[in-house]
Amino acid sequence: MRLAALALVLASASAHAQPAAAPSAAPAWAQTAVWYQIFPERFANGDPANDPTPASLTGAWPQVGEGALRAAGWHPTPWTHDWTTQEPWEARLGTFYQSVYLRRYGGDVQGILDRLPYLDSLGITALYLNPLNASPSLHKYDAQDYRHVDPDMGPSPAGDRAAIAREDLLRPETWTFTSADRLFLELVRAAHARGMRVVLDYSWNHSGLMHPAFQSVLRDGRSSPYADWYRIDRWDDPATPDTSEFAYTGWAGVPDLPEWRKTNVTGDPAAGVPFDGDLAEPVAQHVFAVTRRWLDPDGDGHPSDGLDGFRLDVAEMVPLGFWRRYRDVVKAVNSEALLIGEIWWRRWPNDLMDPAPYLGVFDGVMHYRPFVPLREFVLPGGSQIAPTRLAASLDSLWAGLPADRLAASWAMAGSHDSPRLLTTLANPRTRYKQGENPREQPGYLASKPGPDAERALRLFRVLQFTLPGAPIVYYGDEAGIWGADDPDNRRPMLWPDLTYEDEAGDPLGRSVRPTPVAPDDDLVAFTSDLARFRTAHTDVLAHAPVEWLVRDDARGVLVYRRGTGADAVTVAVNVSDDVQGVEVSGTVALTVGRVVSLGGMKTLDPHGAAVVVP
Repeated sequence: MRLAALALVLASASAHAQPAAAPSAAPAWAQTAVWYQIFPERFANGDPANDPTPASLTGAWPQVGEGALRAAGWHPTPWTHDWTTQEPWEARLGTFYQSVYLRRYGGDVQGILDRLPYLDSLGITALYLNPLNASPSLHKYDAQDYRHVDPDMGPSPAGDRAAIAREDLLRPETWTFTSADRLFLELVRAAHARGMRVVLDYSWNHSGLMHPAFQSVLRDGRSSPYADWYRIDRWDDPATPDTSEFAYTGWAGVPDLPEWRKTNVTGDPAAGVPFDGDLAEPVAQHVFAVTRRWLDPDGDGHPSDGLDGFRLDVAEMVPLGFWRRYRDVVKAVNSEALLIGEIWWRRWPNDLMDPAPYLGVFDGVMHYRPFVPLREFVLPGGSQIAPTRLAASLDSLWAGLPADRLAASWAMAGSHDSPRLLTTLANPRTRYKQGENPREQPGYLASKPGPDAERALRLFRVLQFTLPGAPIVYYGDEAGIWGADDPDNRRPMLWPDLTYEDEAGDPLGRSVRPTPVAPDDDLVAFTSDLARFRTAHTDVLAHAPVEWLVRDDARGVLVYRRGTGADAVTVAVNVSDDVQGVEVSGTVALTVGRVVSLGGMKTLDPHGAAVVVP
């Protein structure tokens, strides 16, 4: 998870700890996967009976009490409601961007389970789920309980909470599997039956305010059994009536996210570079116990019934010494489990992190850096980076990365922490993540983009699915969902069996023309075609080097090849405003725009592409 406060804490490097050499290769399955990211609260509501209540929001940011929510008439937001229009209860609690964070749509585990056939038909082979752990927020990075799936995402919220209350946080042998836990394990089994892997998101850097360990610290102070778990800067003095003496460190200065205590630290955790050290031992042991629980739920030594790995939040802010231990724990349970680190900003806003130092402890990373030049290359209205420069930039970003780690790293596009892919491409004058929202940039297009942006999205997808790295699709991007940066990138999923209200409002109160809201079936089919093509040519597209054949800056043409002979895949892209011809022999398998074949010549429409096989 990333918040705006991130910009305040990323500074220049002061130390460079180096991890040990990687003890094992990235799992083979991860090097050939086609990923789909699910933000559970906004993916599908499969069980309206478990929808959140005002009580279940207690402790979530923004801090609005249960009584105030009830007085305002709070209720779960209908799935098909116009995203840009406030309901009456929202208007009573503030402006759009004050109240939207209090919305809950009721997405749950049953909803994901119900929609597995859709994901299968899309050609997806691996699922990345944002956190499911118990938490009052919509994003769930403020963990209330790592051990369990959030009760409001399972079939029996009240029963699950009662069962959890009978457990001892410090004694894993007392931990049970709740109804929500069991439903999640059913989802894992069902996904495995369809040939899909499942990776779950955890943040081992911090918890939420409602975590029982932190609540104990607040209540009992130094006498709490968890007093050594958190980064406590100053304890309350019981001899004085002033309770404001108590102070602790929150992630990126955010008080809602108290950090776990780090030990033996060498280097600066806020510098955006690797640093050594560990987590406090009781915290580490708790994390290890939770991790083993989900990797091998029945504890029989055969992890086929468990998760296939973890995506690890704010990984650069956790010491490398802990990550070395964590890798050993994970691989001891399942040697084929995947570890993906979120490695993002070294220095905001222009310096993205080099993942190389982290690839001894992770099998791959969320590889953000290639996204920037690829976005600039396909932007409508004229490419902002020429083919020669794009090729050189990508070569430099891939250089030095172990081949297995590069293949397993996620080739990023949109995500829960960035604008929707369609929307960022509709705003060519913005730079990645810099004020990509209508609040900071009044001219920012946050409504439905036009056909130029969709054409650019298709070009981007062709590049993403045919260049190194495992392609990943953020839920709904394949259906044409639009939206600026958080919170507008977390709209409910568009489903063809639901009828949505027109987008008739505007968060800033401006006059807008009502816009129909529905999934883009053609774009869904295009994404499916790419996913299946990637899988059909997986060895070449996962492992073969990139050979740049044409880098014609004057004509805006880029041509590259992966593989040789009968297995070769050749990609030709035209980012100019004119029809361009390229010499590429073979059969056209996928296109963006019209492609005309004349012997060994292919003509590409403006902002068009062709994927060619022998």
